Amino acid sequence: MSSTDSSAEKRITGTSERREQIIQRLRAQGSVQVNDLSHLYGVSTVTIRNDLAFLEKQGIAVRAYGGALICESNSPGGEPSVEDKSSLNTAVKRSIAQAAAALVKPGHRIILDSGTTTFEIARMLRQHTDVIAMTNGMNVANALLEAEGVELLMTGGHLRRQSQSFYGDQAEQSLQNYHFDLLFLGVDAIDLDRGVSTHNEDEARLNRRMCEVAERIIVVTDSSKFNRLSLHKIIDTQRIDMIITDEGIPVESLHGLQKSGIDVLLVKQ
Repeated sequence: MSSTDSSAEKRITGTSERREQIIQRLRAQGSVQVNDLSHLYGVSTVTIRNDLAFLEKQGIAVRAYGGALICESNSPGGEPSVEDKSSLNTAVKRSIAQAAAALVKPGHRIILDSGTTTFEIARMLRQHTDVIAMTNGMNVANALLEAEGVELLMTGGHLRRQSQSFYGDQAEQSLQNYHFDLLFLGVDAIDLDRGVSTHNEDEARLNRRMCEVAERIIVVTDSSKFNRLSLHKIIDTQRIDMIITDEGIPVESLHGLQKSGIDVLLVKQ
């Protein structure tokens, strides 16, 4: 964008006009960042977060830590790509991944769900040895190619190109003859009363199957996913053994999880 265009956008003072500009950016880019928009329009980050909250209520955007993603139904190409999602909250995801990878010991059999946080976990496993890892994520599998000490298994199934993940009957059936020590599960939303949920029905079904064959369920997610609800439920919150998230988790959520006996491991924002 030219300096002239940038200056013109900074002169936008009307809330409706600014929000329309943000919608256009979401449709063009798939995602936006709070700090970038604050600088671009010359308003506070609080104002931008209010804009994104409004767009979320309208079903246009889905908020994520540090910004927002366009909703699947409003995106010309479908859901946001892995690249769009990975551009948000990278530092926190890597901190979460580092904490998660430290739980993996020699001899462990693990499942890594598809997603950008689990991709970061896979990257952290490159120095591990005597580990068996199954995943439905193509990006996760690619990250494990250099992990010589990790035996890699793929679920197979139908490929969703935008998310680089496999799903379907073949993926679900591939799990039935295995037992795993740990499942690292990325989620779209967590509500203490209504459970863990995601936007996609096929992924929710596969995630439930993963939960059935894992000894421990470890949810890995940034704090922006709390007190939110997506359409397709995966499991009740009480079935989670551990959550790894950042220090921005709402206090009531933290206390509720601890009261339920769920281990909560916090990393710095």
